[in-house]
Amino acid sequence: MKGELLLFSSVIVLLQVACSCPDKCRCHSPTNFVDCSRQGLAEIPSHLPPQTRMLHLEDNQIHRLPAFAFRSVPWLMTLNLSNNSLSNLAPAAFHGLQHLQVLTLTQNSLLSLESRLFHSLPQLRELDLSSNNISHLPTSLGKTWENLTILAVQQNQLQQLDRALLESMPNVRLLFLKDNLWNCNCHLLGLKLWLEKFIYKGGITDGIICGSPDIWKGKDLLRIPYELYQPCPLPAPHPVFSQAQWQGSAHGVVLRPENHNSGEQDLSECELKPKPRPANLRHAIATVIITGVVCGIVCLMMLAAAIYGCTYAAITATYHGGPLAQTNEPGKAEAKEQFDSSPA
Repeated sequence: MKGELLLFSSVIVLLQVACSCPDKCRCHSPTNFVDCSRQGLAEIPSHLPPQTRMLHLEDNQIHRLPAFAFRSVPWLMTLNLSNNSLSNLAPAAFHGLQHLQVLTLTQNSLLSLESRLFHSLPQLRELDLSSNNISHLPTSLGKTWENLTILAVQQNQLQQLDRALLESMPNVRLLFLKDNLWNCNCHLLGLKLWLEKFIYKGGITDGIICGSPDIWKGKDLLRIPYELYQPCPLPAPHPVFSQAQWQGSAHGVVLRPENHNSGEQDLSECELKPKPRPANLRHAIATVIITGVVCGIVCLMMLAAAIYGCTYAAITATYHGGPLAQTNEPGKAEAKEQFDSSPA
């Protein structure tokens, strides 16, 4: 009897925990929606309903996310953490959220992102990192981003964006990049090429407006001609080999000493510099085609004018030739009669 009472009380406790709603939160059971926004919270509420599918925590004062912060809501699909004071995210903060599809972290104080941060989010579809202080993104975030369709990183402090990161998102369709500190030098050429291919395939982006150098400040990266890009200088050789000149008699290899006084010049070579625009094959082909079309139109017009002139001359000759022939017939008849009546 005591065992049955203990089991019954345990079931009641579990049901209360499963159906309870944390203080300062509003729970909507039919939709599994929990709203804890605008409550002045400093941490993630405990005892969240485990069946929660949508959790709103925006407009609070949450500064950090510890590891396994959402272990109590494994079925979570939408998480909104916008407009908090987040500056520190533990690498395992989102661990266990295998079903999360939408993550909103806009309007926080994030400076960077750990490459392991999103490894436990295989179903992630939408990620909003806008309006933070992020200065760089990892080169790759693993297979997590293979299902990503929307990425927003506008209004941050980004100067560069590695093309490898974008290539790890084969299904992305919306990309928001504006209002960053983009440095449009030779290192951004790869991003330019990727964006052109992305737009050609139907992707949508708000573009990249250059913040530096001064010559391109305020310009759209996609509108800067390829001809104005100079290749980035190669990395400096190892100091051991640059200090002396070494000749390999066996292989015929010669290493020359480097000029260390030209460091500033090497750095300046990476910037975009205007240079005389070389002949462009596409422009030359277009010019030839346009010239051919114009010449063809002129020839057709001349042919039409010639045909019109000949036709008009023929019609005029026919019109004037008929009356003259009829007028000359009586004269010819009279001359014939006079010739016949003349003495032999």
